Amino acid sequence: MKRLYRSSRNKMVAGVLGGISEYFNVDPTLVRLIFVLLALVTVVIPLVIFYLIAALIIPTEGSGY
Repeated sequence: MKRLYRSSRNKMVAGVLGGISEYFNVDPTLVRLIFVLLALVTVVIPLVIFYLIAALIIPTEGSGY
């Protein structure tokens, strides 16, 4: 069963984008670039809020959930 986790290997801040890239099996740099472009288009605040909420909700890889 495939589950979404915050990555412990592929992280720069909290591992949310690294976990998303591992879940969808894509390059983490591509996910980060898309995130930054979307942040610039949406005036940053909505995606920063999304990232913080995701970091709180998504369990860390290997946490047993």
